[in-house]
Amino acid sequence: MQKKIFSWWQKSQILKLISVIYSASLMSLSLEISPAIGDPFRQQNPNNIGERTEAAFKSMFEEGNYQKAQDYLKVAESQEINEPLVYAMLASLHYLDENWESLKLYAQKTTEVGKNLIVTNPVRGHIYAATGHFLEGAYILSKEGTLKGTPKALQKLRKVLSHFEAAERINSSDPELNLLKGYMDLMLAVNLPFSDPGKAIDRLKEQAYPHHLAYRGLAVAYRDLDKIEKALEYVDQALSEVPNNPEVHYLKAQILVSQAKDKDNNLSLREKARENFDIALTKSAQLPRRLVAQIFFEQCKNINNIEDGNLPCDPMRDAIRDGVGPWGPPELPILSQIKTRNSKVKNNLNP
Repeated sequence: MQKKIFSWWQKSQILKLISVIYSASLMSLSLEISPAIGDPFRQQNPNNIGERTEAAFKSMFEEGNYQKAQDYLKVAESQEINEPLVYAMLASLHYLDENWESLKLYAQKTTEVGKNLIVTNPVRGHIYAATGHFLEGAYILSKEGTLKGTPKALQKLRKVLSHFEAAERINSSDPELNLLKGYMDLMLAVNLPFSDPGKAIDRLKEQAYPHHLAYRGLAVAYRDLDKIEKALEYVDQALSEVPNNPEVHYLKAQILVSQAKDKDNNLSLREKARENFDIALTKSAQLPRRLVAQIFFEQCKNINNIEDGNLPCDPMRDAIRDGVGPWGPPELPILSQIKTRNSKVKNNLNP
């Protein structure tokens, strides 16, 4: 069971959302925002999170624009220094880029700033102390592996749960708390035997905000529970709020592929998945390179299935993944027109 917990920990969607819960040396004029209260989690009684931090959050989770989010975070790191969400988002970006030492640095900073915040804002302080320990656990497992890292990671997990429990005792209805803890509880319930995801589902449905992130978490959970119709319902609700987010289109494509497999390889559903993969890939330049490589790979396999083809998906994915820089290439191969042999693929994909 421990192995399954930490396999989930390493792969979890929460490591991307953990900021709730790369890039330019000079900032453009569009980043020069007047200081103001910014809070993407609370429609009433907003906390003073900071407008640059809020802008980074919205760029990442509403627009799916990681490059723009990193630009905002570089400003926020120097001007909103007491906001733990800044360091949590930076840590999650370094996790995606597999920059382990930077992950460690920003995870520890998240923990430190979160603990300092407990004095003046105990709910958010405990949320980000928990988040920091979670990220530190992710670093341990990434560097040391499951066998060696499990005892240390278990200690971190206990601290995560302790801080979340402290935040709940203070304000169990806080939307930021319910979004982050809802994701964590739901992914644990989905991945562990004899667990009931019902409470976590209710938490996300009723008490988490922003709604599009709650819907996204529910779609992932229902997909993994093999409740495909419910997964489609919630991914469509997410898209109704963030229609231009490439990651949500990617998620819908994955769900449609699962549905097609359940219906004797329904090609109409695979064509709908193809459309959503394509939408996601039109914004490859704003997404992390490794994520683009994975989306491209899944689209390639989907097209092979539709067209009974034999496109060399693995080497093409590897060529994208191993390219230069943190971001996806702005131009990708047109899959249906590729006739190259496997040995030539990497030479043709250099960005």
